[in-house]
Amino acid sequence: MSMLTNLDLIRRVPLFAMLTPAQAEALANSVDKQRFKRGEVIVQQGKKCDALYIILAGRARVLVTDHKAREVILATLQPGDYIGEMSLIDHEPHSATVEAELQTDALVLGGPDFNRCLMDNSSTMHAVMKGLVQRLRSADRKIESLALLGVYGRVANALLESGVPAHDNVKIIREKISRQDIAKMVGASREMVSRVMKDFEEQGFIETQPDGAIWVKERRKVPR
Repeated sequence: MSMLTNLDLIRRVPLFAMLTPAQAEALANSVDKQRFKRGEVIVQQGKKCDALYIILAGRARVLVTDHKAREVILATLQPGDYIGEMSLIDHEPHSATVEAELQTDALVLGGPDFNRCLMDNSSTMHAVMKGLVQRLRSADRKIESLALLGVYGRVANALLESGVPAHDNVKIIREKISRQDIAKMVGASREMVSRVMKDFEEQGFIETQPDGAIWVKERRKVPR
């Protein structure tokens, strides 16, 4: 099986789906591939890097850390997601750290080439704007959850958002998710999250399968 070229990879990225052949060819000559080991930092909160990272394979988590080194997980990024566009647009340091959760491969596009791509192709600019709006809406939902819901409601939301539709109003979480990770998502202690998860299992809201996947039932009303 032949190795994919940069042009092949560019054509697989939704962000660049509307580029003309000539634009795609030019962009392919401007990108590099980079591999990040599990736990390796892709971008660092509070620092600048003049590049856009597009995830090709693997998974990464978006983290913020306070002065006491406490972490909150804001999001999980999958193939097709991209990192660093906010810093490239406003020239400010990164507002969060992005860390490879698994071995992660990425295309790396330098800042000047990214800006040129936006100026030359309105569909790419629209896609970036749409992505920014989606992240803003996600942040709004997270703020609302932290402000208005109790721990039970926050854990329920985190589980539902981590799952993908399976059947009959059931979502499935295929990737292993630890109690500590959930605690970092919802701003609670690991012990409290473990207690909530046990209650959810007893209530039938969640069900752990033999292969480690978790089924999450959407119909059942959860405590706020």
